[in-house]
Amino acid sequence: MDSISLKLVGFSEKILTNRKIKNLKKKKKQQAKNPVVDWLEAFLWAAMVVLLINQYLFQAYQIPSGSMKDTLLIKDRIFVNKLLYGPELLPGMAKVPGFKIPQRGEVIIFENPVYLSQGPVFDIMQRVIYMLTLSMVDIDKDENGNPKAHFLIKRQISQDGDIFRQYQGNLQIKARGETDFLNEVDFKKVSGLSYGNKRTIDPGEYPIFKAYGEAYTLQEEGLSIPADLRNTASRIDQVLHKDPLEMDLWRQKKKFEIQPYNTSASVRWRKSAVTGSYVPIGWVLPMGDNRDNSNDGRYFGAIPKNKILGRAMFKYWPVARAGIIR
Repeated sequence: MDSISLKLVGFSEKILTNRKIKNLKKKKKQQAKNPVVDWLEAFLWAAMVVLLINQYLFQAYQIPSGSMKDTLLIKDRIFVNKLLYGPELLPGMAKVPGFKIPQRGEVIIFENPVYLSQGPVFDIMQRVIYMLTLSMVDIDKDENGNPKAHFLIKRQISQDGDIFRQYQGNLQIKARGETDFLNEVDFKKVSGLSYGNKRTIDPGEYPIFKAYGEAYTLQEEGLSIPADLRNTASRIDQVLHKDPLEMDLWRQKKKFEIQPYNTSASVRWRKSAVTGSYVPIGWVLPMGDNRDNSNDGRYFGAIPKNKILGRAMFKYWPVARAGIIR
C-alpha cells in the first residue's frame, strides 16, 4: 500500500473515531437529562404553539356579558378568526392587512374604546396568559374582582358612510348614497341580512321615558313641573329596563326649548332624533343583539376598523350550544 493510500485510510479512521466519540457523548447527555427538564421543554414548545395559533390564527374567547343574547350567552366560549381581518404582529401592536374587511352583520371582537390600560407590559402579559389558558384565566380585574371589559364582542350594524339614529329604541339607518332612513327591520330585508336582535323594553313605557327626561330638565332649571308630567315621570322606578338614550333625548330637547341659545343641547337632540350620527370612512358601528342591555356604539360611538381584532366564528362550549356563529 503506497503512502497516499495509508494517509486516506488514516484520515477515514480519524473521522469515524471522532463521530463515534460525539455520538457517545450525545447519548450520555441524553441519558443524564433530568425528566423535569424534558417536561419543561415540552411544555414551552406546546405553549409557543398555542400562542402562535391564538395570536395569528384563532383565539379562544369567553363571553363576559348578556349584550349579545340570544346569539351568544354569558360564559359561552368561542373561537375568533384573527387571520381574516389581519392579525397583530404583537399583542396590541402593528396590525397587518387581512384577506377581507369587516362586513355589515358580522359578529366582531374589538378593543373597548373606553378601556383604561395599565400599560403595554401589563397588556401583553394579560393577553399572553389569557391565550395560554384558552380564556380561562384573566388577570385584568376591577376592584370587585370581575374581569375588566378590555375587549367587546358585538355585531357590526353600520359601515362607513352610513348615518344612524334611533326612534323609541329602534335603529334607523340611512346607507351611504341614500336619501331616506329605513327602520332596521326593513333595512335588513333590503340588504339581505338575517341576524336577530332582541328588545326587552315594552313600547308602552316610552311615554314614561319622555316625561322623566322633560321633568328632569325642568327640575334642573328650577322650573315648576306640571302635575300630569310629574305623575307620569314618577312611574320610572316601576320600569325594569330603562332607555337612557331616550330619556336624554327628551332632556336635551326640553333644555333647548327653555334655552334656544344652548347649541350643545340643540346639537345633541337633533343628532339623536333628526339628523342622526355619521359613521366616518374607515370606521364601523358595533351594537349588541340584546339592544336594551348593551353598552355599544350608541354610547361610545363608531370604532376604527384597525381596532377590530377578528370575527367570531364558532361556539365550542357548552357542547350543547356548539355551532357556527351567525
